[in-house]
Amino acid sequence: MLKKWTLSAVITVVCLLLIPVSQAQKLIPAAPELAAKAWILIDATTGQVLTESNADLQLPPASLAKMMTTYIVSNEIEAERLDENAEVLISDNAWERGGAKTDGSTMFLIPRSLVSVLDLMHGVIIQSGNDAAIALAEHISGSESAFVESMNRQAALLGMKDTQYMNATGLPAEGMVSTARDLALISRSIILDHPNYYSIYAKKYFKHNNINQPNRNRLLWRDSSVDGLKTGHTKAAGYCLVASAKRNDMRLISVVLGADNDASRARESQKLLSYGFRHFDTKTLYSAGDLVKSSTKVWYGTEEFLNLTVADDVTLTFPRGAQKKLAANILIDEQIEAPVQLGQELGRLQISLDDEILVDLPLVADRDIEESGFMSRFFDWIVLFFTKIIS
Repeated sequence: MLKKWTLSAVITVVCLLLIPVSQAQKLIPAAPELAAKAWILIDATTGQVLTESNADLQLPPASLAKMMTTYIVSNEIEAERLDENAEVLISDNAWERGGAKTDGSTMFLIPRSLVSVLDLMHGVIIQSGNDAAIALAEHISGSESAFVESMNRQAALLGMKDTQYMNATGLPAEGMVSTARDLALISRSIILDHPNYYSIYAKKYFKHNNINQPNRNRLLWRDSSVDGLKTGHTKAAGYCLVASAKRNDMRLISVVLGADNDASRARESQKLLSYGFRHFDTKTLYSAGDLVKSSTKVWYGTEEFLNLTVADDVTLTFPRGAQKKLAANILIDEQIEAPVQLGQELGRLQISLDDEILVDLPLVADRDIEESGFMSRFFDWIVLFFTKIIS
């Protein structure tokens, strides 16, 4: 708990390119209007929303539901409860509900054959195979219905408040809904939590059972910066696409739901990504451990001074070209007393613009400082006593 604050320093930072969203709209062109029911564009690193429309409108997710299926598979592999090379027995149910005889997308699995977990993940991600999604669900949880319970629990953990899964495939089912915002959340989790498996989303083709199928994400061919994620389509959902692209050090995620056709979902997604890359930047203002305030006084300690640092990276997304002066206020405890522990919060760093605080994060001790001996502490007490009288 921080004590009474004193203003230790006010630093004017020039050209850090950061302004509030309310002012940003005055400095950059308006976001594009899309031919779709709902959409959102976020920065993958910071999670900041750059533009949105009907982002909380509940809609059928179609095959975008498979992103949660593969995310859970990746979780299971990382937790060492599942081996990516383990062979999965393809059930008759998986073939009947998602196989070659259906009208839906399929990996063309052969019933009662054995296929590795990793190949099935490729089949789900690249080929959007309903049979592969069901086979993985059954292998992990014993049944698709049990796996769906895990999907909904995981959605809750990720903060996907408006999503309800009813199956592992995204095939039409009453009550199954998601939103553009929630789909951006699961996409960001896939990218950040499982980067090794995220690389599958960039593959343009996958061959199984002598059938080579292309990835349905058209942007993989049109834009070299695009490396994911997933398409979806049903009559109720329309044409949907979650896309991600990285240019330099900035990664964006776009979600477009309810477009009229395949070409439209790709075109509208490209509009969002182009808008984001053209008008925004993402930069790290401070890195974890950066010195923010040196020689901070410590009372009753074996050392007289310590340094204050930031514990984590401070990365922000902001409008490009909106160069403004920022005030970085360093606020520290009025009286810091030993013992002090490494990483102990002793102040705050507040970055503001026009009296509006944009960033407020803790400043922490850079080392341990033990309590000094009796005579040293007594001397500090005398100094503090007369200092307070004088002040």
